[in-house]
Amino acid sequence: MAKGIREVRSKIKSTKNMRQITKAMKMVAAAKLRRNQEKAEAARPYADKIQEVIASIASGTSGSKHPMLQSRPVKKTGYIVITSDRGLAGGYNANILRAVINRIAEKHKSKDEYGIFVIGRKGSDFLKKRDYPLLEEATGLPASPSFADIKKIASAAVAMFENEQIDELYLCYNKFHSAISQTPTVKQLLPLEAPESNNNRTVNYEYEPSSEEVLANLLPKYAETLVYSALLEAKASEEGSRMTAMGNATDNATDMISRYTLQYNRARQAAITQEISEIVAGANAQA
Repeated sequence: MAKGIREVRSKIKSTKNMRQITKAMKMVAAAKLRRNQEKAEAARPYADKIQEVIASIASGTSGSKHPMLQSRPVKKTGYIVITSDRGLAGGYNANILRAVINRIAEKHKSKDEYGIFVIGRKGSDFLKKRDYPLLEEATGLPASPSFADIKKIASAAVAMFENEQIDELYLCYNKFHSAISQTPTVKQLLPLEAPESNNNRTVNYEYEPSSEEVLANLLPKYAETLVYSALLEAKASEEGSRMTAMGNATDNATDMISRYTLQYNRARQAAITQEISEIVAGANAQA
């Protein structure tokens, strides 16, 4: 009986230690979530201004058609898949990887028809293990990434589209709604849809050397900005999912401690009752 009591006491102690860890991880994830949300909001004015300028140029140069705005027969498709470098984030990685795999299975019959640009070690390891064709990968990104961290892989994906090595490009990430709600999203990045001009805001720009050349330089930057915006949303989703997972783990640990404590008290009561019975039996034997 004493051995069973010691085992239950040890379980209570280890579960309390685990609860402290998960509680701390939840607090860290909440702080990172707030930072990534702030960063995403700070990046929006830049993306909005580029979109405004592109819309202005596109509406003023109707005779000019940039290749990044034109659809062409699809021979090969590219996917930019954004995952995390670390685990303990609930279904964050599993959900987006499942969405990508299902999309590939529905749309493609052979590996020659697509290629994958992957961000995050979890996605890279998963896809390599299953022999999916990877074109580029980026791992080891900081918790609060800058544009420079994904500049290389975003530029490579856009350049492959411009050089007609791929004919369409999709962005795959978890769209952030709240700390408890993230949606796996697969949306077309290239060819770009020409942004609609806001007729209520009539701003006349003068472009040097020409509006066509400015458009040619802005469109790749705009596409890269969309990748970065998706990365910020994905990072917010990752920390939100991790915060929820660690919160659930903390609650489960609390429930386990309650059950173990009840089991411990019952075991102690049984041991005390047995000792009293033995004492009474010994006293009766001597009487």
